[in-house]
This record gives sequence, C-alpha cells and structure tokens, in this order.
Amino acid sequence: MNRKKERADKIMLYVRIFMMSHLLYGSTVLYAQEKPPRPIGIYVNPAQGLIFGAFVHTNSGGSIIIYPNGSRQVTGSVVPANLGFSFSPAIFEVDAEPGTLITIINGPDVTLNGSNGGSMNLHIGTSSLASPFVTTAVPPSRTQLWIGGTLTVGNSLANPPGNYSGTFSVTFIQQ
Repeated sequence: MNRKKERADKIMLYVRIFMMSHLLYGSTVLYAQEKPPRPIGIYVNPAQGLIFGAFVHTNSGGSIIIYPNGSRQVTGSVVPANLGFSFSPAIFEVDAEPGTLITIINGPDVTLNGSNGGSMNLHIGTSSLASPFVTTAVPPSRTQLWIGGTLTVGNSLANPPGNYSGTFSVTFIQQ
C-alpha cells in the first residue's frame, strides 16, 4: 500500500511541477506592444486669395461669380473691366498622407470693406474637389484645390470705386 501511495504522491508531484511550470512560463511570456498609429496631421497652405478682378457697375448693382475652374460670370448691371487686373479662385494646397479623408466646411458670409467707403458681401462658393475628398499626392507634393465665391455688388453710391478687402474662413477637417 505504501508503494501505491508513493506512486500517487509522485504522480501528484509531476502534475504540480507541470502546472507550476505551465503557470510560470505562461506568466513570463512577454508580448511587445504595438506602436500606436502615427497621428495623421494635415497642413493647409492658402497659396492664393480669391480675386474678383476689375469691374464697373451702375445704379442697380449685381454680382460677380468666380468658379473653381477659374471662370468669371457677372450679373445685373455689373460689367467686367479688362484693366489688367486678374481674377482667380482661392487656391489651397493640402499637405497630408495619401489616403487621408478631408471634409471642407465653408465659413459664413463676410463683409469686404472698401478703401473709399462702402462694403460688399462675399459668399464662399464650391470647391474643385467634392467634399469630403481623399488626398492622393505623395509628400512633398500637395493636393491642390480651388474655391470660388460670389461677390454681391450694390449700386455705385453704396459701393464707390476702390479696393475692397476682407478675410474669409474655410475649415479642413481630417477624418
């Protein structure tokens, strides 16, 4: 009977050693942590402002529309003037990793103040890239986009000749 007990004790000892070694090895196995994903940052360079060019208007006023493709349209009594002043959509250069999803949000309408008095309303228009868009340029290249706008011109008394300027905002949200 002693032999059976010794044998049972020996088997239990092996089971304990096996269990202890299994627990010991199981608890000492180390796993390297994965590095967190690199934060995706974007940089937006306002390469050129929105330019409406030269124009003449009469008593009733109207509007000037600059489209993202660079074309210009006038309405009402506004007449485009070819005086050597160019017109152009705003140009933005987006520096981001290829495949970054970006949403564009136009800011509110703004008032442009004239150098000789008067003010005009500016409404930010559409972009050459539909929002949201995915960047494709590989740095150091940048994804370019053009944004147009509509300038509402009052009559010649409300908007005397001069330079009109102001600041508008466009928000780029990386998703």
